[in-house]
This record gives sequence, C-alpha cells and structure tokens, in this order.
Amino acid sequence: MALWLNVTIIVALLCNTVWAQSARPTSNAELAKYLGADRERVLYDGAKKEGKLLWYTSLSSYKEVAKVFESKYPGVTVEFYRAPATSLATRILSESSARRYLADAIETTPGALMLLRDNKLLLPYNSPHLADYPEGSKEKAPGGLFYTAVDRESYPGIGYNRNAIREADVPKNFDDLLKPTLKGKIGISGEEIGIRVIGAMLKTKGEGYIKRLATQEIKLYSLPALGLNELIASGEVPLTFTAVDSNIRMAAARGAPVTWLPFDLIPANAGSVAALASAPHPHATMLFIDFLIGPDGQRLLGEKLGYGGARKDIGFKRWYPEQGMSSYDYAQTLERWHKTLQEIARK
Repeated sequence: MALWLNVTIIVALLCNTVWAQSARPTSNAELAKYLGADRERVLYDGAKKEGKLLWYTSLSSYKEVAKVFESKYPGVTVEFYRAPATSLATRILSESSARRYLADAIETTPGALMLLRDNKLLLPYNSPHLADYPEGSKEKAPGGLFYTAVDRESYPGIGYNRNAIREADVPKNFDDLLKPTLKGKIGISGEEIGIRVIGAMLKTKGEGYIKRLATQEIKLYSLPALGLNELIASGEVPLTFTAVDSNIRMAAARGAPVTWLPFDLIPANAGSVAALASAPHPHATMLFIDFLIGPDGQRLLGEKLGYGGARKDIGFKRWYPEQGMSSYDYAQTLERWHKTLQEIARK
C-alpha cells in the first residue's frame, strides 16, 4: 500500500511538472501578464524566434537605448521610428484604421498614450519590475494590469542666471515669484511644459495667486524649454519657472552661470512605455518593456542619459497631471491652462 501511494505521488508530481512546462503563454494577452519565474527566458527564447521588434518613440536617445538592449539580448534587433508624440499617435491610429499592425512598443509622453488607450489600441501588461514603481507612475488597467509605466522623467522648475539675479532675490517657491525685485525679469516657455506648470500653480495656490503673478510683467516665448534654456544661459532671460533640470545641468557643465531649483509642486514631464494590442512580435515587445523599466534600462536612462526616474526619491513633490483623466478631459484641461498662461504673460 505504501509503495503504491509513493508511486501515485511521484506520477502526480511528474504530471504537474509536465503541465507547468507546457502551459507557456502564447497569445499576446497571456505574454503580457505572465509573471512566471522563467519569464525572461520565455520572452527571450520567443524574441529570438521573432528576431526583432518595431519601436515607436519620441525619445531623442533612442539609438543608444536600442544598442544597449541588442547587446544584452543578441539575436533581437530593435527597429525604430522616431517622431513627436502627436505624430506617433496619429500614425498608429491611421495604421490601425488600415489594419496595418506594424508597431510593437511605443515610448512617448502621456497625451499620445492616453489617446491610444482610449481607442483600445494598447495592450494591458504586467512586469515583475512594476512592484518598485509608485502609484501614479503606472496607469492601471483591468485585471491588476497596467496600460503604461513611466520609464523617464524630467522636471520643470526655477532656472536662473546667477549674474542676472541677486542671491537675495532667488525664488525658492511659488510665492517668491511675486517679489517686486523680479518684476520684468521672468521669461517662460509657451509650450506644453509652461502649460503644465500653470496647472501645478492653480492646483497649489489657486486663481488668486495667478492674478497676482500676472502683475510681474512675465514675457512669453514661443520656445520649448531647451530653446529658452539658451536664453537663460546667455543672461537674455534672467529667470524662468519653466526650466528643465537636465537642460540647466548641461548648460552648467559647459560653464554657464546657471542654477536650477525645485518649487512647491513639480508636474513631472514623463515618458512612458506601452505595448500595442496587436504587436506582431509580442515576446520581443515584453522583453523590451522589461528592459526599459528594469534596472539596466533605468541605469542607462538615469546615469548616462540624465533622466529622472519614477522609482527614485527626488527630494521634492512631483505630480502627474494627466493621471486618471480621459484623453478628452486632458485636452480640455490643457486648453484651460493654456488660456491662463497667455493671460498672465506678454509676448
């Protein structure tokens, strides 16, 4: 009897092992949520058979990211298409309408991803690395999955030229921007980064503060943050509250007399990564996403390329303005903030 029982247990264990080995994920949806201990091996084996993935991105350092990934996973090639976020969304929507499913993964800013999400073109996924990501940096999908995860961040704040602004006049928070000594010395970007900062001001200080800020004779520039950064470095614009931390660091490394400081609430300028629902190369897609949000990708983006990361304690309060909104609501909100931005500044 004991011998028969032992044999039965052994057979049952063998059957369970065979079942576990054969119950590998195959469909896009299964791969996207698979968290088995052999996840990396399953994804890499499948990715080598697929041979490549097509990555749509607005990231400027895309070639370097692709090179490091290909070095880590020989046999898997990253093909890429780079364009501004709105162009990427338009392209994917157009391809989907024509039933041409080309892209596998997309990495870009939230507005474009929200539009794709609302059109049901994103594949909800999971990753063992997402346990390290705080709320707000990963957008929830049904079934405990996620539509997107933040892989890179930059931070708008106070940027000033030390030769043009006295130390005693340097603003440390939103209220300090109202100092009489700063009147006529502030320039800001009229692009989306400026709009989002206005949103942070409204959330933190309210409409009354905005009306007082409008008396500071702020000059509006039709420039992105990087273009305005050059005017800060030259001293043509003494101070801005739409300076990106990494831009100021680069200018300082070149010897420019510039400094960056955070303020009360930082609307993080984030880039997030998502999988396309009809990704032709699902193993390579999920392997690539794991790379971007995992330790290797985060070291590359942070230490070498100068981006902030959602997993880091950055020492100030950050905010994801689009969190929880539909693409329509976000567009409407940006439009309201844009109107406010124009009202407080002069061209």
